[in-house]
Amino acid sequence: MPVIVLEAKDFTSPLSLVRTWALLSGCLTFSLVASLDPSELAASLDHSEQALLSTFWILCMFTWCLFFILTLLIHVLSVIQFHSLIPVSWKNLTVTVAALAALMVLSASVIFPRMIVDHEVARPRPMVATVASCLTFLAYASEAFLIRTQSQEQRGYMASASGLLKVLQFWGGCEMIPLFVEGARRALLAGDGKAIAWPWSWWQVWVSGVAYAICLVMSLGTVAVVLGDWAGRCPVPFDRLLAGFSLTGVLLYVVATILCFTRVLRLPTHCKKNIPSCPVQVVMETVVASVTLLAYTVDLAFSVKLLRDRSHP
Repeated sequence: MPVIVLEAKDFTSPLSLVRTWALLSGCLTFSLVASLDPSELAASLDHSEQALLSTFWILCMFTWCLFFILTLLIHVLSVIQFHSLIPVSWKNLTVTVAALAALMVLSASVIFPRMIVDHEVARPRPMVATVASCLTFLAYASEAFLIRTQSQEQRGYMASASGLLKVLQFWGGCEMIPLFVEGARRALLAGDGKAIAWPWSWWQVWVSGVAYAICLVMSLGTVAVVLGDWAGRCPVPFDRLLAGFSLTGVLLYVVATILCFTRVLRLPTHCKKNIPSCPVQVVMETVVASVTLLAYTVDLAFSVKLLRDRSHP
């Protein structure tokens, strides 16, 4: 069995330091939030708002805990130099986790204080948890930046502009899951007459859900192929496949974004009908859909340019 000799540089390199920073601030964040009692925040809310608070609470906690575990594994494997035994592309894996963690933690850093402000809870622990979450985001963003500054041989495809756009697309699909579930729940309640009408209808819910699901599957498949170094095994040229995915994503997200904006335009009418609170998730879904559509559009432009350059050397 090989003997591993750890040196000081294994712990003092910039990447090692920012990962330690991410671990410490991430651990502080979810520890503080776990010590809070969500029922105290939801005590004065109706059933619909309690469900919304619970959905966002779970999303934030899942984000902080998941990327703490992934970062810990990457950090340990990198220090003991066992990453060569992992059957994935290590250079692509690290930048993918760092970039996706930065985006997901940034979302949690916006959502969590929004929940606290909405319910007028100004206590030290939630405020410290928000600051710690912002520091965690900065740590992951710094890690992604450091990886991008490495030489072309050290960094992988996911550290390129096209790779980061695909991470952004994957982030959009992940964020749409809780937003879609909450929108579908509200549409169901409105259709059964159990809640005040909201700017959803079932056909909009299903069209948006199908679009998000297809794009999420395409993004997940793309990331899996890159991390597994399976691009050469694809039955069609991988660059053409990516271009097709980007075009499909643009078309589907155009439809989803238009539906989102129609809901936003209907919000003032619904808010005038004494609705307790305007659906925040409608605005959030619109913002995420618009950002993801922009990512697919830019990625499509990169893919078309790459295909054109290869066809005309």
